[in-house]
Amino acid sequence: MYKAVRAALALLLLVFSANVFATTLPDAQTMYRQLHLSHEVAFDKFEQAYDHFKTHRSGKPIFTLIDYSKPSSKTVLVFDIAKRKVLFSSYVSHGKNSGSLYAKKFSNVVNSRKTSIGIFRAAETYYGKHGYSLRLDGLSKGLNDNARRRAIVIHGASYANPKVISKTGQLGRSWGCPALPSYLSKKVIDTIKNGTYIYAYG
Repeated sequence: MYKAVRAALALLLLVFSANVFATTLPDAQTMYRQLHLSHEVAFDKFEQAYDHFKTHRSGKPIFTLIDYSKPSSKTVLVFDIAKRKVLFSSYVSHGKNSGSLYAKKFSNVVNSRKTSIGIFRAAETYYGKHGYSLRLDGLSKGLNDNARRRAIVIHGASYANPKVISKTGQLGRSWGCPALPSYLSKKVIDTIKNGTYIYAYG
């Protein structure tokens, strides 16, 4: 099922400490500059995610940004906003019918095996065929609100390991789920679970 050549996309986890979360956060340009993101993600994508996060607090000082315009040579970056440093660096895969090296086609249709974009809420965890996984609720009508019906979840996968890139030039692809390397998936899931927002852009 997963033996075909597959692709990866960059995911940014922006992690806020409680003391910063409780105070007035700086504007998007200031935060973007302090995090040194100019070579990681376009400002307009960061700004949209950051501004939504500031006005829709989830109860946890965390939000995630997935940039599906990135090829498999790019990484997953996890930031601590209080300390202004990267906590994790890894990869995330897109759906097999969304494209190869780049995701070019997106869908909200059941069984499309394509990636969905829009705003998601990270929900509850469970153990399934891919082990420890995180269910997602799609909040963008018409873009990802079938996420539950499609079983779009975050999970670990061997084809999302960076060793695959060294052999094929890109990561493997999922059936639409944002799959992470197995060695990192539990840490990421435990960081973002139970109500934080995920912003996925094409």
